[in-house]
Amino acid sequence: MYPRPALRPTSALVLALVLGGCVPGGGVQGRPGAASLRDPYFPRIGNGGYDVQHYGLTLDYAPDTGRLKGTAEITARATQDLSAFNLDLDGLRVDSVTVEGEKAAFHHAGTELTLRPGDDLRRGATFRTVVRYSGVPRRITDPDTSQEGWLRTGERAVGLGEPTGSMAWYPGNHHPSDKASYDIRITVPEGQKAVSNGELRAERTADGRTTSDWHSAEPMASYVAMVAIGPYKTYETEGTKGTVPIYTAVDPTAAKSGARLLKALPGIVKWQEKTFGPYPFSSTGVVIGRPGDSGYALETQNRPFLPGPTSVATLVHEMAHQWFGNSVTPKSWRDMWLSEGFAEYTEWLWTEHTERVPVRQSFLDAYDADANWAFPPARPPSAVNISNPPVYGRGAMVLQRVRETVGDATFFRIVRGWLRTHRHGNADTHDFTTYVERESGRDLGELWDTWLYGEEKPWLE
Repeated sequence: MYPRPALRPTSALVLALVLGGCVPGGGVQGRPGAASLRDPYFPRIGNGGYDVQHYGLTLDYAPDTGRLKGTAEITARATQDLSAFNLDLDGLRVDSVTVEGEKAAFHHAGTELTLRPGDDLRRGATFRTVVRYSGVPRRITDPDTSQEGWLRTGERAVGLGEPTGSMAWYPGNHHPSDKASYDIRITVPEGQKAVSNGELRAERTADGRTTSDWHSAEPMASYVAMVAIGPYKTYETEGTKGTVPIYTAVDPTAAKSGARLLKALPGIVKWQEKTFGPYPFSSTGVVIGRPGDSGYALETQNRPFLPGPTSVATLVHEMAHQWFGNSVTPKSWRDMWLSEGFAEYTEWLWTEHTERVPVRQSFLDAYDADANWAFPPARPPSAVNISNPPVYGRGAMVLQRVRETVGDATFFRIVRGWLRTHRHGNADTHDFTTYVERESGRDLGELWDTWLYGEEKPWLE
């Protein structure tokens, strides 16, 4: 789809080095890292041979042309002896690459950026890669036809990444299993705001351009990294004892209608902390754009992105993901029900809390919905289906069945313990089922076989 940039330096020898990992006069000193992590639904994303520790992104954006100029400083640890390694990057031009301060050969084809450092990297070594790149970042159309990546609407733009869209605006290891801390510095024209994850450390304006420095100390998966650019009106509330700072950004067109969401947010966080345990990050908030800025709400870390004012229930759902999905992140996209099932179940709990609708009634409504029985929540048929109703509704039903089986006190003890045990890490379905059985002292094999993996709709007792 895209012109293949020339390999730099341009020589057949360098190409052999990049692909084969040979060192002149020294034989094979390492081997290339894997070009993917073989995710069951997105087999081309992610890369092997290293673990990213930190991303330092410096971005300069021109809304009038849509052009982005970026520098990515990536600190990683080699998990094997490396002769070459890959980054995911879709559609942008790579201008230069260095590894450990030395120029590195590189080759960019499709979404794969292959880098060959001058010297092999030893297993266990921490190394720093700097990629300078530029271009007009693109929209990515997902298998289910939704759009992500860099979503530009006039002077506004938002970078969203679920499941693979972050590679449209910065190079990295774009698989949820490789989380890292972030520093994101964004420069935009004066009068625009650039909002991202974490805490705003500094903001300064000079020569008609405003630069904002954002810092995320806690690990973050690339798919919940976010940049929102536009004429946002921002609000900040300092944290007090027992609370975290709140930073919100609202498009001027949504200021009046979005006020109820801003008012509801502190109470939602307080209730979720009481239900699930301490909020897992150093700050919180929400970004409210305009309808059409994206086709969906997304649980971007620290502050979800909403395409215009939505229901309070939607905000509850996206904030639940700060615990389920952002702090405890799926190991692969097959485990998405662990994020969406819990977020849906949180909506049921909220409805009981605020409207006195029993969770059991929400369960029965979901049970009666035919769409929830299209496939088992832990086995979506393909990438097209990972955001379909069974992942949400039937995933939440699994949790209710566990609760009914082990009892309320044990269930909520298990949920809070699950979040503590895997805080800021990754987990999969096997981890969850094993944890529940160990902590409850119950063999739940029949429950998992019926509700989590079963193809048929079971009868209710």
